[in-house]
Amino acid sequence: MLTSLYVRQFAVVEEAEVAFGPGLTVVSGETGAGKSLLVDALMLLAGARADSGMVRAGSDRAELAAEFDLAGLPEALGWLREEALDDGETCQLRRVIRAEGSSRGWINGRPASLAQMSALAALIVEIHGQHEHQALLSRQHQMALLDAFAGNEEAQARVRDLAKAWRDAVAKIRTLSGGDDRERQIELLAHELEELDRWALAPAALDDLEAQHRRLANAGRLAEGANGVVELLDGESEFAIGRALLRAHAELSRLAELDATLTPTLELLDSAQIQVGEAVDGLSRYAQDVELDPERLAEVDTHLTHLHDLSRRYRLPIGELTAKAEELRERLTELEGAGDALERLGRERDRLRGDYDTAAAALSKARAEAAARLGSSVATLMGELGMAGGRLEVSLEPADGDDPDPQGRERCELLVSANPGQPPRPLRKVASGGELARISLAIEVATLGNDNIGCMIFDEVDTGIGGAVAEVVGQKLRALGERVQVMCVTHLPQVAAQGHNHLRVAKESDGESTRTRIQALDASGRREEISRMLGGVEITKETRAHAKKMLDRAQG
Repeated sequence: MLTSLYVRQFAVVEEAEVAFGPGLTVVSGETGAGKSLLVDALMLLAGARADSGMVRAGSDRAELAAEFDLAGLPEALGWLREEALDDGETCQLRRVIRAEGSSRGWINGRPASLAQMSALAALIVEIHGQHEHQALLSRQHQMALLDAFAGNEEAQARVRDLAKAWRDAVAKIRTLSGGDDRERQIELLAHELEELDRWALAPAALDDLEAQHRRLANAGRLAEGANGVVELLDGESEFAIGRALLRAHAELSRLAELDATLTPTLELLDSAQIQVGEAVDGLSRYAQDVELDPERLAEVDTHLTHLHDLSRRYRLPIGELTAKAEELRERLTELEGAGDALERLGRERDRLRGDYDTAAAALSKARAEAAARLGSSVATLMGELGMAGGRLEVSLEPADGDDPDPQGRERCELLVSANPGQPPRPLRKVASGGELARISLAIEVATLGNDNIGCMIFDEVDTGIGGAVAEVVGQKLRALGERVQVMCVTHLPQVAAQGHNHLRVAKESDGESTRTRIQALDASGRREEISRMLGGVEITKETRAHAKKMLDRAQG
């Protein structure tokens, strides 16, 4: 359930915080006052696309925040735990939209992507905008409504999973059998595997090969360099380090005879002479042992060339070629031993087909039963909404093809007749916008409330109706509010009177700037607002009396 909504510097709203309770909350106000801003704010918190035009003029950013009580919504709580965003049984969605167009979102104070905000919002709030009925024109949406009405979630999920498993088994059979080119695939895989086994190396062996290549390719330079360093350390030049150390040692020996405290330093020079001597011996041996082996260099170079060619062919780093070889080995083993595997997969495919047929038949039966109930329920509502004699039929047509289909064995089409004597026609072909709106509202009222959603938002879905029909719409929304929390933006007094709570949105101006104020109305305020909605510019005592009577009847 939505418990509070906070908006700051959003469109014409400078700052507002609104508390919400259970039941039906109606939102009213004059045309252009910004009644739908609350819905817009919730849609943005639900991950809708934002733009800089939503930021109040002269501000650097707009801030939106909503708090929800998730008690009784285990799916939402489970999703939060899985995403490590949980914080007890409450949840806060927050979003900041900057004037340059960028935005950021948070869930329970932790940064969240718009995809995460959208996924969570889908579990806690359902928003029906002014043109939401257009979604009902989609046959896929119609099937989803029928399944929700019937409570077919588990049955439909089983059909979907079995169809996927059957298709996976068929794909594996096709891969293993290889069709007419199975032998060619085996031959190609064997050739590729032989090539990889010959050239691909494990990481340690690859490092050693590359080190060999560097050493062999630079053998002449390495030998020449080592000999040069030997000359620097122990050459004939008077500046050679070995000669310099000898002279230093002789001089320091004479000084140590005069002062014994220099003896430790003399010992350091002894050590240095020993180390320089060892370095000279090691470098001399290295220079003699460096391989000048053009044939070995050519072999290593050829090996590396093959590795680079394979790397380009398979689009993999050289170090991953051994893993590729194992992958090809497994595929080759599967193809070569396909007989047993194909027999096992064939049995699995046939079993899945049988299970699918059983599950799909059960789903078809449930859909057919629900279709009759939904048609009857919607027809009754259409009569209450001023379309006496209108009816709705849910047509279930066989799906194309005989293979297991994730959606089941049938397709759904809603057929409606708005007036007695008219043949039912597809809902998507109904010409009158007013008729479509009322039919859609009847379908929504008949099907909503079946899913586990804590809050439902309606933005002027009562457009195009009035009088007694409007009162019926209000009664239906109020009845829905007895099951879940409902917020409805309306311009009809008949609907507004049915609310358990009432918010009024008003636009104020001081001549220099305009702002919107959102006010929770008490009993007296509700009478005045209903009177305004009934009477327009001039509100008389008769108008107020009518408003009071309308409220008393609705609330009673």
